[in-house]
Amino acid sequence: MSFGRTLRELRKQRGISQKQLAEAVGVDFTYLSKIENDRMPPPSEKTIKAMAQVLQADADELTRLAGKIPSDLAETLLNTPEAIQYFRSLQGDIRTRQDWTDLLNKKRANS
Repeated sequence: MSFGRTLRELRKQRGISQKQLAEAVGVDFTYLSKIENDRMPPPSEKTIKAMAQVLQADADELTRLAGKIPSDLAETLLNTPEAIQYFRSLQGDIRTRQDWTDLLNKKRANS
């Protein structure tokens, strides 16, 4: 599902109008309508995070649907060559989304 359609579904599930969401995050409701109808690209990460907070949604998931990388992760990758090496080292072992889920669950269990 696209970013816009997902945003619309989340908004409707929470019983929030376009106008209410737009006011809460500081955008024009016509802009929000265009985003929800996939006539405009997704907004900035800052606006996505604000939307996620209002909608009680996962900001990382909305950011991913927007085709963006969360800025904190991008900064880590840009500033830490070892992070890139670590991800590259996983390429052979991690092939599916389930592999990532299993790795994350293993990490959580060890924390």
